[in-house]
Amino acid sequence: MRSPSSSSSGCCSSCREGWSVPAAANVSERGAPAPAVAPAATGWRQRLASPRTGGLGLLALVLAVLPLVFPNNYFFEIAILVALNAIVCVGLNLLIGYAGQISLGHAGFYALGAYGSAILAARWGWPVWLSMPVAVAAVGLLAWAVGRPTLRLKGHYLAMATLGLGVIISIVLSNEDRLTGGPDGMAVPPLVLLGFTVQGETLWYAIVGLGLWLTVWFALNLIDSPVGRALRALHGSEVAAETVGIDSAQWKLRVFVQSALIAATAGALTAHYAGFITPAKASFLHSVELVIMVVFGGMASIWGAVVGAAVLTLLPQFLTVLKDYEMMAFGAILIVTMVFFPRGIVPTLQRLLSKSRR
Repeated sequence: MRSPSSSSSGCCSSCREGWSVPAAANVSERGAPAPAVAPAATGWRQRLASPRTGGLGLLALVLAVLPLVFPNNYFFEIAILVALNAIVCVGLNLLIGYAGQISLGHAGFYALGAYGSAILAARWGWPVWLSMPVAVAAVGLLAWAVGRPTLRLKGHYLAMATLGLGVIISIVLSNEDRLTGGPDGMAVPPLVLLGFTVQGETLWYAIVGLGLWLTVWFALNLIDSPVGRALRALHGSEVAAETVGIDSAQWKLRVFVQSALIAATAGALTAHYAGFITPAKASFLHSVELVIMVVFGGMASIWGAVVGAAVLTLLPQFLTVLKDYEMMAFGAILIVTMVFFPRGIVPTLQRLLSKSRR
C-alpha cells in the first residue's frame, strides 16, 4: 500500500505538469494549437487503483450489494456477526500483526464494552447514546492503566499476562450478580437515537457495516502514517527501533489502547443489537477464536483480519451438517490452511499473485 505522502506528492507533481503551463505554450510557432497537456488524472487513477482506496471502495460495494441478495433475516444476522468479529480482529491485528504484541485477553475488553454500556443503561438509566461512549472510554482507561506495566513484558510472558487479565474480567463478570446478572447474563436496552429505537436486522446491518468500513479506513490510514512505520520497526526489532529514536513503550501502549477501544466499541454494539449478553463473551476461548481469525487471515494485513473473521465466522454455519464431526472438520481445515498458507490467506495470495506477474 502506498503512504499518503507518496500519493499526495504524485498528485501534486501531476497537477504541476497539467496546470502550470503558460497559456502561450499552448500555441505553436505556426499558430496551430499545441497538443493538449494531460490533466492530473493520472495521479487520481493511481490513487483509485491503490490497494487502500480500491479496497475501501470494494468493501463499500460489497456491503451495499449484500442486502440485495439476502433472502431472509438469518443472513442479515450472520453478516452482522461477521462484521462485528471483523471490527475486533482489525484492532487486534494492529496489536499482534503490526506491533508484534500478543494478547490472549482481548475478549475481556470486548465484554467490558458490552457490559459497561449495558449496566449504565439498564441499571442506572443512562441513555444508550451516552452509555456506549462512556463505557468505551472507561475500557480505554483500563487498557492504559494495565498496559503500562504489562507491555514491559515480551513474548510468552506478555501472553500469560494478558491471559490473566482476561480470566480476571471473566470471573468478575460471572460473580457480580447484582450488576451483571451472573452466569445467566442480563437483558440490554435497545439503542435509541434521536427518539428513534434502532431495531431490525436491516438497520443494524447498516450501522455495523458502516462501523466496519470506518474501522478499516482508520486502520489503513494508521498503518500508512508515521505511526504505522514505527509499529513495523517495533515488530522487526525493538532494540533497532529505539536506536533511531522510537519510544517503544509509548508506541506499544498507544496501539494497545487503540486496539482495546475498537474491541470495546464492537462489544457495546453487540450488546445493544442482541439485547442480551453473558460472561461467555469474556471467556478465554473467545480470545483464542479472535487470535485464530487474525492468524488465519494473515497477520500484518488489515484485509487479512477481515477475511479471517469472515471465513471463520461463516465456516461453522456450513459445517453444522457434519454434526458430531463438525469440530474435527474445522480443525482439519485450520491445519491444511496453515500448511499451504503459512502467512495467512491474504498475504500468501498476494505473494503468489505478485510472483505470477513477474
